[in-house]
Amino acid sequence: MAGNHNLIEEFNFPEGLILAGKYVVRSKLGEGWEGEVYIVEEKWTGIERAAKFFYPHRNPNNKNVKFYAKKLHKLRECPIVIQYHTLDSITFKHQEVPFLVSEYVEGELLSEFLKRQRGGRVPVFQGLHLLHALASGIEKIHNLREYHGDLHAENIIVRRYGLSFELKLLDMFHWQTPRKENIEDDVCDLVRLFYEAIGGSKHYHAHPPEVKSICCGLKRSLILKKFRTAGQLRRYIETLEWH
Repeated sequence: MAGNHNLIEEFNFPEGLILAGKYVVRSKLGEGWEGEVYIVEEKWTGIERAAKFFYPHRNPNNKNVKFYAKKLHKLRECPIVIQYHTLDSITFKHQEVPFLVSEYVEGELLSEFLKRQRGGRVPVFQGLHLLHALASGIEKIHNLREYHGDLHAENIIVRRYGLSFELKLLDMFHWQTPRKENIEDDVCDLVRLFYEAIGGSKHYHAHPPEVKSICCGLKRSLILKKFRTAGQLRRYIETLEWH
């Protein structure tokens, strides 16, 4: 590729800019190693979408953007996954910049949701509903022999909550060829999210045995001895007996 003087390290698209002749920039959602994400509005319909723009040097030969598109399409039947719409491109600083267009999901990051709760945590039973919703969603991904690989409270969106949670996974899908260890990492991350949501180490000693039977002291070997997949964790929650 061209020398570093052409390196694109930021886009910073202003509000109102029209991209590819059909998307109007509304606001920046975030940025990461691979690129930047914006809320855009379809010029002709007024429908809001999310668009992820890839830095060319982080996307050699468009390999990453195609990888994302194909994986998101593969997981289109998984309700917890943000739905992919199309792939498009613009020219920016004399370089082709591809971008993924997907559904824009309104809601609140799980991290912000937890901060709003009394004491920065949810009660045990609400935490179990949260864990069940996450495990059910990740189970469908595991059933397709895929994995997430980076589950944490900053990339989970809470769309609705009450008796149950409606959740979406934010963009952080960085898949490689799935291995058993990747699935196991997801399971351990699910347990850790539950542990943190109900108060972490500060409150762990006061929780009932049923909770500790899930958390296993966050010891990876003990967690994986009981739960090899998200599906096993979901079934365990559904059949948990309280004493």
